[in-house]
Amino acid sequence: MQSRAPPIKPSHELGFTSDHPFDKDPVCFKVLPGVKDKLKAVPDWQERLREFVDELIKGVDGCQ
Repeated sequence: MQSRAPPIKPSHELGFTSDHPFDKDPVCFKVLPGVKDKLKAVPDWQERLREFVDELIKGVDGCQ
């Protein structure tokens, strides 16, 4: 009979850590060739892009 090792417990808890959950449907748009790779090379690009979008739509009727 083989003994089973106990399951590995992660050293951190998984879960959502923001006070503001994201929409379940992502915003998608086309970019020129090469832009996607360059964007992914920018540190913290997703959060920075979200902040830019918030600024972009500020003052538009029906937004925020």
